[in-house]
Amino acid sequence: MDNQNCYEDGQRAEAYARLGFTNTYYLAYRDLPEIYRKHAHGRRAMDFGCGTGRSTRFLKDLGFDAVGADISEEMIRLARQADPEGDYRLIPDDDFSSWKGQHFDLITSIFTFDNIPTMAKKVAIFRDLRSLLNPNGRIVSLVSAPEIYIHEWASFSSKDYPENRQAKSGDPVKIIVTDHADSRPVEDIVWSDADYHAVYASAGLKSIEVCRPLAREDEPYPWVNETRIAPWVIYVLAPIEE
Repeated sequence: MDNQNCYEDGQRAEAYARLGFTNTYYLAYRDLPEIYRKHAHGRRAMDFGCGTGRSTRFLKDLGFDAVGADISEEMIRLARQADPEGDYRLIPDDDFSSWKGQHFDLITSIFTFDNIPTMAKKVAIFRDLRSLLNPNGRIVSLVSAPEIYIHEWASFSSKDYPENRQAKSGDPVKIIVTDHADSRPVEDIVWSDADYHAVYASAGLKSIEVCRPLAREDEPYPWVNETRIAPWVIYVLAPIEE
């Protein structure tokens, strides 16, 4: 299976450009400022898989000198439209050759690896990202927990896809985003925690913190399962010393 870029679709890109930081998405971003404060030892940041720039602007608002990177021309176009002063770059076919000599204190990937299909592809990209880190640099990778594809959420619905329950790492799964007007299902690639750790080890990285954010009852969102099941996993990664 090749890496399929469903977000090159103009309708879908426009829908994602209008997403905010509410509902289940709020929970994805809520703990990131503290994680960045704890682990980032500098202000130079790269947002890999930036999409329409939401997570890049999030970094900039936190004081980072952030550059966004994505494989989708349409997503990059919308990111530049929303943030004309920002630095958004296209990475054709995940080719990092033009980035040689550049190094970052923090590299983030928010939902990006939900769409990267194979072990080999994931490992290759994480190796490339590792090579772009400063000596004390860190990668923060936020991914969908496998549980997100088998429950209902404030921002997502998977009830029409019971086949998701049989999916194993590397299998496609479908889910509908209910926070925007594009009701077509998104097709992601499910990946287990154990297999993510295998990817990191193969790429010369180690997990130094894992966060599975749960919602709180006092937060102003219509939680469904978020208070008892974590929809996201946040991995903080450091290079393995050679």
